[in-house]
Amino acid sequence: MVWVAVSLILAQLATRGVLAFQGYFYWDDLILIARAGTHALWSPAYLFDDHDGHVMPAAFLLAGAIAKLAPFDWVVPAVSIILLQLVASLAILRALHVILGWRPLLLIPLTFALFTPLSLPAFAWWAAALNALPMTAAMAWVCADAILLVRTGNRRYAVTGTLVFLLGLTFFEKSAIIPFAAFAVAALLAYVLGDRTAWKTVWRGGRSLWIATGATTVAWVGIYLLIVDQRRWTLDFPMTGDLLVRSVTHGIVPALIGGPWRWDRWAPSSPWALPQWSVMLVGWLVLAAVVALSVARKEHARVLWFAAAAYVIVCQLPIYLMRSSRFTAIELAQTLRYLPDLAVMLTLLAAVGFLAPNRATSARLDSSRVRTIAVVVAAASFVVSCGYTTATFTARWRDNPTRAYVANVLTSLSAAHADTTAPLLEQEVDPLILQRFAWPDNLFGHVFALVRDRPEFSTSTTDLRTFDRKGRLVDAQVTWVRHTLAGPKPQCGYLVQPDAPVTMPLDGPMLPTEWTAEINYLANSDGSMTFALSDGDPTRVPVHPGLNRVFVRLSGAGNAILAAANTSALSVCLASGPVGYVAPP
Repeated sequence: MVWVAVSLILAQLATRGVLAFQGYFYWDDLILIARAGTHALWSPAYLFDDHDGHVMPAAFLLAGAIAKLAPFDWVVPAVSIILLQLVASLAILRALHVILGWRPLLLIPLTFALFTPLSLPAFAWWAAALNALPMTAAMAWVCADAILLVRTGNRRYAVTGTLVFLLGLTFFEKSAIIPFAAFAVAALLAYVLGDRTAWKTVWRGGRSLWIATGATTVAWVGIYLLIVDQRRWTLDFPMTGDLLVRSVTHGIVPALIGGPWRWDRWAPSSPWALPQWSVMLVGWLVLAAVVALSVARKEHARVLWFAAAAYVIVCQLPIYLMRSSRFTAIELAQTLRYLPDLAVMLTLLAAVGFLAPNRATSARLDSSRVRTIAVVVAAASFVVSCGYTTATFTARWRDNPTRAYVANVLTSLSAAHADTTAPLLEQEVDPLILQRFAWPDNLFGHVFALVRDRPEFSTSTTDLRTFDRKGRLVDAQVTWVRHTLAGPKPQCGYLVQPDAPVTMPLDGPMLPTEWTAEINYLANSDGSMTFALSDGDPTRVPVHPGLNRVFVRLSGAGNAILAAANTSALSVCLASGPVGYVAPP
């Protein structure tokens, strides 16, 4: 039994390893790399950052260490995902052994846990895997410790359970559900084994674990509320309900038979399940058959199914309350990346159900060659179906423009570093790679901060170049969205001196965003100036003697550019020039 279980785990790692190495950095992965490049690894501002509603210091620490060790080398993150999956799979095997012992029945829930597509998307995406895999490992471990604590009274299980729970919390705040899941599993196990006061028994037997994990949860919730912007909670209940229903019909039910088989993707989103109606129909029929068969065979099966249905809601409700609004795409529920812990819970509930007493009227379902063949065929069919779903997901997941884009950027940065000493103007990466709402982590100077062979990125440059949609560095110009009006002084334009800042009116107002101004100037000496839109942030710019041109990144809005000299005895004449976006000529 041990060797069969280990063989299943190795088969899972081989299958998922192919998926891992076929993948690449995607979206939040680049944010993690950017923050690692712009923060010290042990900085509280880095470890306890509000990352899109997540508080995950251990995930930041691990991601930062990997990013600093080998920036943009996908091999190391892929290996980290596989190792985390190994830890999670072994934790699930341990929990099943604690519940069932080394009996053949263990292989049924283990096979489901290892190959189910419910955990597939969260595994493939590095940023999601850093959340989900430690959480699922912690859930399985703490559930096993809770059972062992109640069973043996050995307090070391309270200590290890609390420490593992805390570790899970530091990777993903959703781990706060683990103590409740562990109590439910331990209580249901005691109940199906005949203890009619199971809730009291489990509370008394595991009190030290429940108190310790409860206190840890309260403390972590306090930290979470201090860090995370609570305006993220939209409380759009109709949309939340739609997302819950869609996750069941298009995600969970097809996954019960190894589906959805088909995936779709709109760049730059992650893939989502797109099951055919026939797959959903078969999923519902199989679910109905399993429910009917389990109720006919096992006492207390209804209680276990009720617990499973309750967890389906509980494990998704907080996520959708934070993510749902009238602008949310319903396909969010079909990505399945919020469901890996559900796979663990269903696995453990199935194991508990196998220990429930058989009904006296179900003798025809006792062990037989026919039953054995049916179980083996069903398990094999499930694994084949999961394999096909994994293959189709891999094909979609591989369709990621980031790999080619990053390769082109790295090549361009290396060539630019060898070609010139002029800095590159700070700019945003292509929106199909990382969109503007990730600012400032979508800036080249942040995303590629850990790259050594590159020029510096600056808010001003004398050599204007930009990256095209493919990540190639090309010459650029400033588009004429607006321009500064001609200055009042003949043959000078605007004369700027330390005690005489000037206002250069624009030919029209500019909306708030990131703009670039072409500044043509004549200076009498080296020094520095400050430029700003009339309603924007100032940018400090070095200037040099003679007739020169500099391109300045200005953030904000307004109808004029303010210019001031910072260096004593500096005199600068400013000519009219365009203000707009940076684009290839």
